Amino acid sequence: MSEWKEISLKDFIKTNRNSIGREYPFSTIQYLDTGSITCNRIDSLQEFKLIDAPSRAKRLVEDDDIIFSSVRPNQLHYGFIKNPAKNLVVSTGFVTITCNKSKINPLFLFYNLTQNQTTEYLHSIAEASTSAYPSLKPSDIESLEIILPPLPEQAAIASVLSSLDNKIDLLRRQNTTLEKMAETLFRQWFVEEVKEEWEEVELGQLIQINGGFSYKGENIGTGESLLLGMGCVSFQDRFLTTGARPYSGDCPEKYLVNPGDLVIATRQQSDNLPILGFPAIIPPEFKGKKVIVGANLYRVKNNTQIDNYLFYLILRSVEYRQHILASSKGSTVRMITKDAIERYKIALPSSEVIENLMQLLKPINEKSKTNQTQIRTLTALRDTLLPKLMNGEVRVSEQDLK
Repeated sequence: MSEWKEISLKDFIKTNRNSIGREYPFSTIQYLDTGSITCNRIDSLQEFKLIDAPSRAKRLVEDDDIIFSSVRPNQLHYGFIKNPAKNLVVSTGFVTITCNKSKINPLFLFYNLTQNQTTEYLHSIAEASTSAYPSLKPSDIESLEIILPPLPEQAAIASVLSSLDNKIDLLRRQNTTLEKMAETLFRQWFVEEVKEEWEEVELGQLIQINGGFSYKGENIGTGESLLLGMGCVSFQDRFLTTGARPYSGDCPEKYLVNPGDLVIATRQQSDNLPILGFPAIIPPEFKGKKVIVGANLYRVKNNTQIDNYLFYLILRSVEYRQHILASSKGSTVRMITKDAIERYKIALPSSEVIENLMQLLKPINEKSKTNQTQIRTLTALRDTLLPKLMNGEVRVSEQDLK
């Protein structure tokens, strides 16, 4: 490893290089907020006329830039920009990082910055800040010192890790397609072909909504338990995939959940992601673990023989979303009460109709579960390899990839 050198990033990168100025040529922008991306996965972009855009919509990015949220780095709101739209604008809540490509591979740096030990270190810096909430300055990232291999080895390392990420992304996109198929079947059976004789019932007659655990902040970060919060619920995923945090404190058994159980977000995640009322399913991989539902989530108790997957589809339906948005309360942060969820009405068919629909959904459901298990396996491999590749414990070269 004699060719590896310890360097300071300030000599290899520029931060917050470009922002919207008077000469900005576009009247409409695509806007990415910090809450809209987690672990390089974008939930959504907003489109605004420039004159109507939020005040934070100012930062410009280019191909191969890295964006890293300056607030609470442990929430993992970061991403790698590839082939951006010409009018893409990101929030000033991001630190944007532009690499000197003659010295450092941007994708290699992205993986280096996003390994657990680095995000934890940056979060410790943020917590020591004098601002109202944990936050970083661009200089905090510029001051980082890393061990840097030669450019060809940087590229080889980035290739290995991105190959794993591409496989994970493919499985996730397959699951997205499967979920759309399931939602189409559900809509055909439960909405478009509703029969007059079906009984109209409130969800509260079938399920019970319960609050989450009021945890202690000092117990987060260590321990064998997993604490679930808002970051665990996504527009894109049926299963909880990110956001579960280690927890060392005691917790009453009533707040614990098992694989297959449903949870629901109680509030919006950000202005452009009104995720309140959205459901998620506890994944199979959490079997045997102590999983705690935090205070920003509701627990769903199923009082029927109906599969939770059907309730998940109900809670993802357009009609339910309209009900939730109309029933939410609050001016700064929108909230949804458990009573509002339980009041939502559906037309309930016979048990025979439900069984026939579930049989149609079964192969979709099983394939999604299989994909999710593969995603977890590949993610664990990637997370194991990442620090070993970054510190030179595992070496790769361009020849290895041929």
